[in-house]
Amino acid sequence: MSEPTGSETVERHEFNAEVGRLLDLVVHALYSEREIFLRELVANAADAIDKRRFEALVNPELALPADSKLRILPDKAARSITISDAGIGMTKLELGQNLGTIARSGTLAFASKVADAKAEDRPSLIGQFGVGFYSAFMVADRVEVTSRHAGSEEAWSWASEGRGDYTLAPASRAEPGTDIVLHLKEDAGEYLEPIRLQTIIRKWADHITVPIVLVHDGEEEPANAGTALWRKPKSEISEDDYAEFYRHVSHAFDTPWATLHWRAEGALDFSALLFVPGMKPFQAVEGERESRVRLHVRRMFITDQAGMLPPWLRFVTGVVDTEDLPLNVSREMLQATPVLARIRRAVTAKVLGELKSRAKDAESYAGFWENFGPILKEGLYEDAEHRKDLSALIRFRSSSVEGWTSLADYVSRMKPEQKDIYYLVGDDTEALAKSPQLEGFRARGVEVLLLADQIDSFWPERLDRFEEKPVRSITQGNIDLSQLPLEGETAEAADLSALLPKLTEALKDEVAEVRASDRLVDSAVLLSASAMGPDLQMQRLLRRAGRAGGSFAVLEVNPRHPLIRRLAESGETDLAEAAGTLLDLARLQDGDAPRDPAGFARKVTEALAGSFK
Repeated sequence: MSEPTGSETVERHEFNAEVGRLLDLVVHALYSEREIFLRELVANAADAIDKRRFEALVNPELALPADSKLRILPDKAARSITISDAGIGMTKLELGQNLGTIARSGTLAFASKVADAKAEDRPSLIGQFGVGFYSAFMVADRVEVTSRHAGSEEAWSWASEGRGDYTLAPASRAEPGTDIVLHLKEDAGEYLEPIRLQTIIRKWADHITVPIVLVHDGEEEPANAGTALWRKPKSEISEDDYAEFYRHVSHAFDTPWATLHWRAEGALDFSALLFVPGMKPFQAVEGERESRVRLHVRRMFITDQAGMLPPWLRFVTGVVDTEDLPLNVSREMLQATPVLARIRRAVTAKVLGELKSRAKDAESYAGFWENFGPILKEGLYEDAEHRKDLSALIRFRSSSVEGWTSLADYVSRMKPEQKDIYYLVGDDTEALAKSPQLEGFRARGVEVLLLADQIDSFWPERLDRFEEKPVRSITQGNIDLSQLPLEGETAEAADLSALLPKLTEALKDEVAEVRASDRLVDSAVLLSASAMGPDLQMQRLLRRAGRAGGSFAVLEVNPRHPLIRRLAESGETDLAEAAGTLLDLARLQDGDAPRDPAGFARKVTEALAGSFK
């Protein structure tokens, strides 16, 4: 219908959809953040400019002005925001079709038109669904659009309060393009502040190629970087450029340890610029397990929660930008798609390849490992697909060599008779290096890897073996070292056939077994774990978590130690007190408290007092 207003005719139209319910969905449910309205309108404006640039390839008269830019003007007095572009613009018919029909996308229609164009000529279109424009109603109670199509002298205005209808009327505009005026709601005043608008643009549209300016106090201030560093050839980028961009995306102050910049073309089409930090971030990455690599689609930021890398590479920061990733209508959540899965695999493989290459420089890699090694080891536990690759990247402290060592280096040093890769888990590397658990191995020149990270209690069982060598905890099971000859003289072993049953009876409620050990040299006793239960460190973790079940501990006694020899020769029948003391000694050696700390202290005090009589 038409309504005469002076010399002009205002046409009033109903939306061509069940607009009440749909607009309510857009305003209240489609987007998780209200500020998204500006990203959507900027994306639409960028599309319009790209469309005009594309059309100008065929019709030079439509060429963009030399100073083409996207202007954003907040007006506090009028409580409005005006977004202006010099793009392709819209005719009266297009205003009705694109803005008057919810979920009809002019961009999508245009994309089909240029599907056969050369890749370098195609505009970089962002909008697909025709609903992004309506996000304006999240902050505005009235929206006015004035547009003039490039190549036409006519301009038209579209206006709506988002309540079921809109109006079309003749208008005037000096140049082709579009102006969108948002009349803000009472609770949307924050978007009149230039600093707030600047922050939103920096977050969501910093790297689109269209220059964006914010008009403040009559002056135009640049609001976006306008370039996507990851899209530029490496030859045009300096190390300082990389470092500055790294600090921008990571909010860090160090220099990246590694920079990965590449473009994938073919079955997958994406660009990536990733960084491995040179130091641990101030905010710990152990608690937050999600990768925060930023996903862009055609330079427009979409999300940093796309899981572009697995959790065990979450310390990597940067950007992945793709051309053809399908999104859901809000552009905030990704559709489940094989394309995204392939991009993730490709990006993960690239990072692993870079780490393998850099691991050849032992000194440099040691610094990386000290920063992020515990996180990388999480992949050994949870990622079967990459476990083999990760096993070549992990590093350890050792009982036999200084510094860090790899599994491959360990295997190269194994004794000819040695079949297993041995390791010991605890809370502190220095304490592990002094553990009596190592005595029998040192006496035979057998190396043991020392593991002191929290994740070390979990992943060895998943890795199981390396280069066909079983990976085995020295505290679990009855390890037989008889095939490995001792490198020095040892005392003769006592006959423990009578002693062991007595100790077993005395400790039947405390340990699963008491047995003789061939892997002790200086210590009288040590604790180990039965082959069927968790190793000692896991048992400690379970106790701390209040989840300890039955006892899986085994008390091993040294038949060559003077104390054990004296007990075996004493002929005593009641060994309850001696057995308890031996168990407490074994617990202390492994960093645990005695069963009765006060009682144990009393015994030690009495023994010391007796020695001075």
